[in-house]
Amino acid sequence: MAIELNHTIIPARHGDVSAKWFSRILGLTEPTTFGHFWQVRTANGVDLDFDTYGEGNDLFTTGHYAFLVTEAEFDAIYARILDEGVPHWADPGRRTAGEINRRDGGRGVYFASNDDHLLEIITRPYGG
Repeated sequence: MAIELNHTIIPARHGDVSAKWFSRILGLTEPTTFGHFWQVRTANGVDLDFDTYGEGNDLFTTGHYAFLVTEAEFDAIYARILDEGVPHWADPGRRTAGEINRRDGGRGVYFASNDDHLLEIITRPYGG
């Protein structure tokens, strides 16, 4: 059996709010619930399970989540980032604000989620 990523848990201050934000920005289907998780499914079947940690919880940590998208999806997502005034950068160190990168013949951008996770969309895998 080939090993595949099935799901990952994403800490959120409010799982429902974050799941809805992710699905809207990325143009994915509306979240569903599974137990206490709010799930957003990606095109390759990986579930992003948002777990509510609440405000000021010491266990809440931010992460980095990267998504491979088509050129058309990049345009649509980037337009939503601009429309909503979401902070974004060409680099993961958040030094090149308001720009995209063109690494390896594709386009990429890093942006902050509503919980300050660092998200990334790329049209071509790096180093490929």
